[in-house]
Parts: sequence; C-alpha cells; structure tokens
Amino acid sequence: MAKGFLAGLKGIDAFGKTTEDVKVKTRTGAFLTLISACIILAFTTMEFFDYRRVAVDTSIVVDRSRGQKLSVKLNVTFPHVPCYLLSLDVLDISGEQQRDISHNIMKKRLTKAGDDVVGIRTGELGNDIDKLAEQRGPDYCGSCYGGTEPPSGCCNSCEDVRQAYSNKGWSFGNPDDIEQCVQEGWSEKLKEQAEEGCNISGRIRVNKVVGSIHLSPGRSYQTNSRQFRDLVPYLRNDGNPHDFSHTVHEFLFMADDEYNPKKATTSKEMKKRMNIVGNPLDGYVAKTSKPQYMFQYFLKVVSTQFRMLGDKTINSHQYSVTHFERDLSENGNEDNQGVYTQHGTVGIPGAYFNFEISPILIVHSETRQSFAHFLTSTCAIVGGVLTVAALLDSILFATGRKLKKSGGVNGGAKLM
Repeated sequence: MAKGFLAGLKGIDAFGKTTEDVKVKTRTGAFLTLISACIILAFTTMEFFDYRRVAVDTSIVVDRSRGQKLSVKLNVTFPHVPCYLLSLDVLDISGEQQRDISHNIMKKRLTKAGDDVVGIRTGELGNDIDKLAEQRGPDYCGSCYGGTEPPSGCCNSCEDVRQAYSNKGWSFGNPDDIEQCVQEGWSEKLKEQAEEGCNISGRIRVNKVVGSIHLSPGRSYQTNSRQFRDLVPYLRNDGNPHDFSHTVHEFLFMADDEYNPKKATTSKEMKKRMNIVGNPLDGYVAKTSKPQYMFQYFLKVVSTQFRMLGDKTINSHQYSVTHFERDLSENGNEDNQGVYTQHGTVGIPGAYFNFEISPILIVHSETRQSFAHFLTSTCAIVGGVLTVAALLDSILFATGRKLKKSGGVNGGAKLM
C-alpha cells in the first residue's frame, strides 16, 4: 500500500508551474512594475504621515464633577463711574454672598480722558488713614453715629462709619456730618473723583453653580431676606454725568489647572487648534447716556477637557452669552424715602453677569494611529497594488498574444 501511495504522489506537482506570461520579459511588464513601485512608495509615505499625525476627537459626556470652584478673570472699564462708587458683589443659588470684593481685585482710577491717574492704583479714599490713626492715639474710639457697631464697638475711620450705616440699612448720604469723614477730607476726595472713571480687574472665585456677578454702584445690604443697595451717592443730582457705559476688555472662566503656566499654555494652544480662541465678551463695548440703565449678560458655561497623549489632562471652560439691556428710568424705583432701590423687583443700574453651568462636558482627546494599524495598512497597500498590477499584466499579455496570433494567421492566408 505504501508503494502504491508513493507511486501515486509521483504524478502530483507540489509546486505549480510558473505561468507563461511571468517567464516572458515585456516592456509593458517593466512599465507596470515601475508604476507599481511608485504607487506603493507614495501610498506607504502617506500612510506613514497619517500614522505620525496627531488627530483630535471630540465627544460629549455628562459632567460628573462635584464641589469644584471656578475662577473668573475680568477686566472692565467704566469711564463715567468713580472707583469709590463701584462695588463688586457675587451671589449664587447656594446662598453664598460675597459683597464688595476687594481681595485679588484692583481698582484703577481713570481721568475724564481715560488715562491713569498718576500715582494712584486703587479707588480707596482713605490713603491717609494710617497717619490719622497715629495722631489719634491707641485709645481713640470713634462713634458709629447710630449705625451697627463692629465687634470692637468703635468706628475709627469714615469707611468704618459707612460700613456701619450699610449694616444698619441706612444711607450714607452726608459725610460732612461725620467727624471721621471731615478729618479725612472724605467730601473733598469725592469731589476730586466726581468726573473720573474706573477700571476694575482681577480674579474672583465662585462656586460651580448658578450665580451672578454684580458690578454696580454703592454698598449692598440685606434685611428681612431682601437685598437693598444705597444709591444716593450715585443718583445725587450734582451735575456729574454718571452712567454705566463700559468696555469689557477680558472676561473668562478659568479652571484650577490653568493656574499652572505650562498647562495654561497648552490649553491656549489646544483652543487655537480647535478654533475656539477668544471669549465672546472680549472687547465688547456697551454705551448709554442714562444713569439709571441696566446691562445684563446671561452666560452659559460649558466645562471643557483636553486629553493629551501620555494621559495628560487639562480642564478649561467655554461660554456663550446673551445680552439684554433695560432702561430703569421708565419704570420708576421702589425706594424707602428716596434712598434705597430694591434689587430683584425693578432692578438697579450696573452691569450684571449671570452665569449658568451646563451639565455636559466637552472632551477633546488627542489620538494617534497604532503601529499595528500602520503595519497592516502597509501590507494591504503592497499586496493590493502588486495583485492589481499582476492582473493587468496578465490581461495585457494575453491580449497581445491573441493579437499576434490572429495577425500571423491572417498573414499566412494572404500568402497562400
């Protein structure tokens, strides 16, 4: 049986014979070989560059962050509101209130022409308070003139009396009757700043919830769960053209990652790459000639995350904005003896930035083609091009043979 099996194998050719068209050298075959090599080289080069290219994929997921805070960086100029009248407050839906913020905030006095007041970098009026305190001595205890006294029980400066009045819910309308204010020359300094403007800039921390940032005149206070504001110095008819025309030089929301200079630079580069450079309010100019005029901005803040190659993650934020204006002089004011305007019922003059946090997170992830994919694609390119070239060569060779044979037969018939 073994001999019969081996004898049967002798008739089987383990390796197929090379086809005749492969044995014959032709110009067409050489041309197809060169074309195939060029195509393989070109496609492989393109695949290599695609393998090395870093792409960015964008996806949207639910923002699951908890208990985070945002930093708001702002730079706004009010050409017709003196710094001593301008107040920065932050309120949010959680009940947290930050009134008359001064930490990390700088107020810069501006002349009527818009230039910096030489030698002055802040809107505070009590530049000589320390000197006066030294002259008064350590035992001095100033009266609060009926206002809510601080824990020390003394109001040793005009600003202390003003704060005591605000805590009591009173208007601070006549500083000439206050001893501390007279000694500090408060009224004279107010008159000096009457026609000045103010630039306010800096960073503030806010909760990552619905809230609002108020840039408005006077001091705010709260009584019986209602918020009021002293507008007497702003609305006083003293011939000064106060209004809340303003220019927003910069307004953006920052994540904690962007306090790191390297991460901040990478975030800017990614935003430029994604064509999301700049913020909607940057450079915005709002104008009015009426003192009782309200500007409102409704901002929708969307968390953004950049995931770099190497598992590096950078958090940032984007926002969209809708603008609304209201003339408050047409509605009248709800006041108490012409002194206070209630916030929320009619409104008060100023610029209000109301922000809302979106529940979604936009993720921009850097991706790169794997080496296995590059290798597989290269093999597919080489195999595919060679197969197509071989098929074309076979077709052209077979067609040429048939044409030659038919030409030879016809020639022989004519000779006969």
